[in-house]
Formats: sequence, structure tokens, C-alpha cells
Amino acid sequence: MNTRRLVAGLLSAALMATLMSGCGGTAEQTAAPTQQGEEPRPNEITVAIAQDLDDSLDPHKTVAAGTKEIMFNVFEGLVKPTPDGNLVPAVAESYELSEDGTVYTFTLRDGVKFHNGATVTAEDVVYSFDRCADITGGSSLVEALSVVTDVTAVDEKTVAITIAAPDNEFFASLTLAILPKGYEDQDTAPVGTGPFRYVSRAAQDNIVLERFDDYWGEPAKVEKVTLKVIENADSLVMSLQSGAVDLCAKLTSTQVAQLGDEFYVAEGTMNLVQALYLNHAVAPFDDLKVRQALCYAIDKQQAIDIACDGYGTPLGSSMYPGFGKYFLPELTNYYPHDVEKAKALLAEAGYPEGFDMTITAPSNYSYHVDVAQVLVEQLKAVGINAKIELVEWATWLSDVYSGRQFQATVVGLDASTMTARALLSRFESTAKRNFINYNSETYDALYAQAQATIDDAEQTELYKALERELTENAANVYIQDTANLVAVRKGLEGVVFYPIYVLDLSNVGWTE
Repeated sequence: MNTRRLVAGLLSAALMATLMSGCGGTAEQTAAPTQQGEEPRPNEITVAIAQDLDDSLDPHKTVAAGTKEIMFNVFEGLVKPTPDGNLVPAVAESYELSEDGTVYTFTLRDGVKFHNGATVTAEDVVYSFDRCADITGGSSLVEALSVVTDVTAVDEKTVAITIAAPDNEFFASLTLAILPKGYEDQDTAPVGTGPFRYVSRAAQDNIVLERFDDYWGEPAKVEKVTLKVIENADSLVMSLQSGAVDLCAKLTSTQVAQLGDEFYVAEGTMNLVQALYLNHAVAPFDDLKVRQALCYAIDKQQAIDIACDGYGTPLGSSMYPGFGKYFLPELTNYYPHDVEKAKALLAEAGYPEGFDMTITAPSNYSYHVDVAQVLVEQLKAVGINAKIELVEWATWLSDVYSGRQFQATVVGLDASTMTARALLSRFESTAKRNFINYNSETYDALYAQAQATIDDAEQTELYKALERELTENAANVYIQDTANLVAVRKGLEGVVFYPIYVLDLSNVGWTE
């Protein structure tokens, strides 16, 4: 056996060790001085979020990035990610990998408790993997774990996980949430092992989390977090200004400019691929020349400058810079802004006068709506009359993402695990998450090759080839990795940024 020890802070995920330098970090902060005679503030915070957690709270079923972002604080896997892109021990304490690279044998950490008070056993791990395998759809982890052929409880503290063949990216899939065996209410009353436990949810109003005092690791800094749902951008700013909200991520530059002296701003990236996503099953977006025309018609830097005040990193394919060795900066300007080229392609495709189209955008995400408004104006120059249809997030999930009933949409897609596969697997033609109906035999073949190899260099080149295929085939109109501007009330510290789309609240606390 080839033994590998999971030592906190030192173990790097196989794919991420060379990728993520500089992605994380703690935001600088300025503490508010304590005034004599003041009543001590309650050890709790209120965090504004732009959408309710409208899909399932069950981590094996969740598809919405916003839900995964928050429930990161409630659930843990055998391992968990860190801000610097590593994977460190969580429910597991150590593991051994067989010489042929197909059997992972995990030893569980002593005394890990579920939020319902039960102690985690090997049977819970087996249950969690078996349960995930039976779920239709769900998160990208469901796809990643399809390589698992057997999960066995060797004894109460030991679990053996067998995969069909060696897999460079499999280890990152072991962030799969471990759940208590037989518990049936994860959809509405989730139970995990994380630093916060779920308390309650008032639909379209708030979600309440409390510090889990029996947590195996470093306890959360605050006793209670109230996540306040504020979908309206103006209401959000007023809530910050009034003191009703202590922290809010993903602000626009316009909102930041309205903050008072009680806040400082932590700046990171959202680790999203924002694009005008096109439904390839709907005319005229089934035509390559039309899609390429759209790419030439859009000036992404102008969109970033106007809608985001210059904050954001232009992208040219379905990969963001945080995935360092996979990111291809040369694809960013593959389609330079060229109105005449766009018009010529539209004429060749049979649309010399342009056409009408609808861009669906989730109304609660102002940074997507603002970009969509800029795109509408840019498309006018090539004769395309685009209108924006604003929908609530729940409607976007049901109609656009699940139902695939749309023409185009501005949204951001995330990587739920720290792997290139998490970003690129959704465009394989049979993928359940392929909501744009992308269908390319070349892409499918390249993706199959990437999954078949265990040579890291070869797999990296294949992933780059997949990115080029998406760009050359104008799969979508790529725009940016959006900036993450976080308003933090002075006196709070501990905001960190990860190379994936999460909001870690466990280290956020008031200074003394």
C-alpha cells in the first residue's frame, strides 16, 4: 500500500497543488473601536443574500450555486477545500491509496458528530455514497462519483472506496457531504457535520444558522448567522446603510459607492464563468455563423467597464484564471469586437437585417442584469433586437436550467469541485447539466479521452483542447469572471476568498 497522510493545511488535491497560488487570502479589515459604556453587541451577524435557497437543501440534490455557497457551512465530506486550493482532513483523518490507484481506504476522525448528535460511522459514509449514486440529476459531484464501483465499511472507522480506474480528479470528489444514515428530511431540515447547524428557513425572508458547539474542529467565531433574503438592489443598499445587515457579498461598484464609513470592502473574484449562454436547440442559435456573429458583436471589456465599473476579468471560454494551468488567456480575444464582421456572418447565415431575440436574466442578480442591458445596446449595432426578460431565481432554475425553455440567458456558472472537469463536463452532449443543449462529436470524443488518461500533462492538454473547441464553435458568448466586492461592517474580520464559489462564515467574527 502507498500510504498518504492527510495533515491539516499541508495536503494538496492532486489537481490543485500547482494551480491555485494566490487565489485565496484574508481580506484586510479595520476594526471599529469599542466605546466605553456601550452594551456589548450580540455575538451574531446578519448576512444579506440575493436569493432564497429555492432548490433542495439536500447537498446531493442541490444544483444552484447560491444554495451550495451557503450550505458549505453546514456540510462536510471526507475532505474539505481551503482558500489556497488545497484539500484537508474533515470527516476523514487519513487515507491509503492502493498501488494500482483504484482503492482509497479512509480512516475516520474520532468523535465527529452530526448536528442531530449522532456520531459519524463508516456506515454513514457508505450510505452517503450509495445515496448519491441513486440520485438523478443533482450536483456535479453525482457525475464525478459515477466512477465509484464499491464502497465498503471495513469496520466502524474504516471505509474502502473502489473506483473503476485510476482518476486524477477523483480525490476532489471526496468533498461529497457525509450524511446520517436513514435520515429522510435533508430537503427541508438538513443535518451535516459542519461548523454551523441549520436552524430554520422562512421562505423568501431568511435562513438561520447557529454555531455547532460539538464541531470537531475550530469552532465558528459567531454564535448565530441570519441570512436575510434581499432581492431588490436598492433595498439591499438601504439595509446596509441602516445597520440591518453586517455583510454582503457580490455587490456592484454602484452599490459599493453608496456605502458609508461603517463598512470596508473586501475584493476578490466570484470564480464564475459569466456568459451569454445560448440554447443550441433553438433557431437561430443552432447556426455556428450566428453564434460567431454574436461573439464579434459583443465588446466584453466595454460591458465590464459600463456594467461593472471595470471590475472583472474578461474570459474567452469556460475556464477562469483561478484554474491556472488550464486557463488559456489567448482565447480571451479570439473574437475581437468587429461590427462589420458580425454583420457579414449574419448575412451569410440568412439574417442580413438581423433578428429578434430574448435574453432571460435572473432579476435578483444585478451584475447579470446590468451586463445583459449593455449587451442589448451592443447588439443593436449589428441589427439584432434583443429584449430582456427578467425572472425570479426559482423560475430561472425551473424554466431555463431544468426546462431548457429559453433562447439566451446571462448567468454565471461555477465549479462545485476544484477540478477542470467540474467546469467542462456540463457540455458533454449527454450531461444532465448541459442546459444549453451543446452537441459536438468532437467535444464528446475529447472529453472521453480526458477522462480515460491518468497522465496529468496529457489530461491538461486535452482540457485545453476542450476549451478551444468551445471557443471556436462559439458555444456561448463569453464575458468575464465577475469581481466579488464584499461589504463588511467595520469591527468584523475573517472574510476569505476560495477558488470555488463558496461563502465561508466560520472564520468571520467581531474584533474585541
